[in-house]
Amino acid sequence: MLNPDSPTTPWILGAALVGVLALMIWRAMRKDRREYARFKRYRSTVRRQAMFRRWVLQSLAIFGGASVLLLLLAANFVPLLLDDINSIPWIVDARREFSSSGFGPGIVIGVSVALIAGAVLGIVAARKETDIPSLGDVQALLPRTRGELKWGAALSINAGLVEELMFRLALPAALYGVTRNAVAAVVVSLVIFGLLHIYQGVSGVLASFVIGAILMLIYLASGSILLAIAVHAAIDLRSLVLIPVVLFKVHAVRTGNGIRPVPAPPQPAPESSA
Repeated sequence: MLNPDSPTTPWILGAALVGVLALMIWRAMRKDRREYARFKRYRSTVRRQAMFRRWVLQSLAIFGGASVLLLLLAANFVPLLLDDINSIPWIVDARREFSSSGFGPGIVIGVSVALIAGAVLGIVAARKETDIPSLGDVQALLPRTRGELKWGAALSINAGLVEELMFRLALPAALYGVTRNAVAAVVVSLVIFGLLHIYQGVSGVLASFVIGAILMLIYLASGSILLAIAVHAAIDLRSLVLIPVVLFKVHAVRTGNGIRPVPAPPQPAPESSA
């Protein structure tokens, strides 16, 4: 772990950040978009499951490995970042309220109820509109067979773990080690988190930024990265497990190479040439 007082520390952290961010940006702009476009054309559940498995392993290697690297370098900056953040009055108030009797568990219960209610309302709306409830272009990711459900769960849990370790813990700490500005470190990490979802379109970027901000607030207010991990995983499990099971009954689909087609949004009628 780097010494926060060493004059070479910002340079070492800066070099590590450039390498990590370059890899993630290249993956988001080129590899993720290309792979996702190809994935949306797949009709075989065998090929879809193979891609799911590939994404889980790659995410563990890239985001998990990069998180470990940055934390090994910047772990000493985590408490310094939190100390600076905790000097902001509204953060102090949020932490005080969160730690007060009954408020912390109430937040957890409230988030859980909101997730369940959102899922139910989304399912009801989807049945009425023959569309899939989602934030961003993620419809193709929804599991379509029983075999794909396990990968939906794996993707959700993996994203909750490695993305929170990276974007709420490791990346802000490393950015703080370079800038010594807590607000800048938090905001830049949120922007990067949103932009890395560019393969989901503009709506996906905006939704990811908002969700990332909520997760960051949960982490800063509670001081627990484990709570942020759990909430992130729950949000993704709602989309990649609960909705496919309740709305499309995919747990009952046992086909081999075929899949149950997901209803597409209704298309407008072509304009008359008359």
